[in-house]
Amino acid sequence: MTTGTATSRAVRLLAGYHALGRRAGLRDHLAQYGAPPPAAADASLIRAVEESGLTGRGGGGFPTGRKLRSVAAGRRPAVVVVNAAEGEPASGKDRALLTVAPHLVLDGATLAAGAVGAREIVVCVHAERDAGEGPDAGARRGGVTTLADTVRRAIAEREQARLAPVPLRVTAVPPRYVASEETSLVRWIDAGDARPSFTPPRPFERGVGGRPTLVGNAETFAHIALIARYGPGWFRSCGSREAPGTALFTVSGAVARPGVVEAPLGTPVGEILRLAGGPSEPLQAVLAGGYGGTWLAPELLDLPTTPSAFEAAGLALGPGILVALPERACGVAESARVLAWLAAETAGQCGPCVHGLPAIAADFAEIAACRASTELYRRLDRRLSVVPGRGACRHPDGAVRFAASALRVFGRHLRVHARAKGCLFAQWPSILPIPEEW
Repeated sequence: MTTGTATSRAVRLLAGYHALGRRAGLRDHLAQYGAPPPAAADASLIRAVEESGLTGRGGGGFPTGRKLRSVAAGRRPAVVVVNAAEGEPASGKDRALLTVAPHLVLDGATLAAGAVGAREIVVCVHAERDAGEGPDAGARRGGVTTLADTVRRAIAEREQARLAPVPLRVTAVPPRYVASEETSLVRWIDAGDARPSFTPPRPFERGVGGRPTLVGNAETFAHIALIARYGPGWFRSCGSREAPGTALFTVSGAVARPGVVEAPLGTPVGEILRLAGGPSEPLQAVLAGGYGGTWLAPELLDLPTTPSAFEAAGLALGPGILVALPERACGVAESARVLAWLAAETAGQCGPCVHGLPAIAADFAEIAACRASTELYRRLDRRLSVVPGRGACRHPDGAVRFAASALRVFGRHLRVHARAKGCLFAQWPSILPIPEEW
């Protein structure tokens, strides 16, 4: 794990790891932060989170205090769902956080449960190959510890210390891209079917078991734990006025030290790359926000990492993912590979995913193979315009956003592909990770 930060005061979520250099057990956690405040069923924590300006760190950026208040207003006992099932292949921040500071996440989930009147907390992680389930799963894997094992061990520590006023459990979600969407998690917990549901209602209205459900990213709950201890003013002392606090960024590709870094929101993209050791070779672009995000041209490295700055530039910040693409790579071929994978990762339950994404992926494959025509580009433009906003979830919208940004940023490569019989850049190993088939 890369652990550099822009300033010493930005070491917040990873402070325990910085101090210990290893995973923080419960004893380490309590020594670092002290006991968590009582999980009271009142509005004091909700007010503090609202005043802090905390927004969700899973990619949507919705105000966390508003979500807490909506769930608390429900008429039935609520459920809290910790979303650590990172569907984005280039993301590793939630895994890193739960690996080194699991009790910070569980503190926040427990405090949130008290605030919204929840009687159950479910931590969702991705299932891992050959992991299995049951008490002897570790033995069957030859002693390999999975993320689910790590969280279960932390829960056992809390139960033994009587720091689990609300029952906690872990569920391993299928490692599919759309399985980490919030309605997919609700459907998985209820029926073992990790596919998105049409909305409304949203989970905060009717979620697990028909009850109001607070679905939040693991990093978001860790911030709640710190806000409960130190207050909204402390949280706002870092970051920008419109986007306060820090965020975890997964940085990979052509950087010297790929990994997870923590930085104040508003830190320029280029500075976050420097926290990961800086570019290891000349760059032609940076992918921000993962495979539902957007490509950035090198001249945008000074762009602040705030939602408003990204939106003004027609970009998406997403769940804190930055992949540095070197000059030697083919951005068109990289994008074509990702789009083919996204088309195969759909839930297969609505037209944009069943028909639209495979067609867009096929067009990009033709472009990457230097077989594009003027008519193909016209057809692709039409497809990119009609797919968004028509799916059961935002998966097709993200894929279209990714594809459109590739057409904007990789103009030079598109021109080479238009007049060449083959792409000279495609000889290099791929940069963007594509998961192996489960």
